[in-house]
Amino acid sequence: MPIEIKELHVHVSVNTSPSGQQAGGQQVLAGESGGNDDKEAVIAECVEKVLQILQNKKER
Repeated sequence: MPIEIKELHVHVSVNTSPSGQQAGGQQVLAGESGGNDDKEAVIAECVEKVLQILQNKKER
């Protein structure tokens, strides 16, 4: 009997630092020290993409 997959959930964790080192805390500190422009640019891009996805769903 064949198996039909109706949903597929994929969870991905990306770690760009070398294995054994955690850079998450360092990235947060670097972002708070003066990267507000970069942070705002990322947020603006995310908002734009979400709005685009919602509009595409609305058109269907």
